[in-house]
Amino acid sequence: MFLWWIGDLILLFVVLPIVVVLMKRIVTPVDRIRVTVDDILHNGVILTGELDNVPSLLAETDSTVKEVGIGATRYVKRVGHLLGALGV
Repeated sequence: MFLWWIGDLILLFVVLPIVVVLMKRIVTPVDRIRVTVDDILHNGVILTGELDNVPSLLAETDSTVKEVGIGATRYVKRVGHLLGALGV
């Protein structure tokens, strides 16, 4: 019976504090990760709200690119005519 008491005291004063310290070393980074993940989720939701008008912006970009392409084609044709007239 005396050995049981010694084992209980060792468990209480040696093993249990070690387990508590190790658990704290695990739980602290997990809490920091949780806070970071919550922040990422919050900002991700805000970002998705900003993406609602992307299709209309892409349509505007497509029309602008087409206009620039038409202008560039006209420019190249005129420069080609000028160079052809100069005999270059």
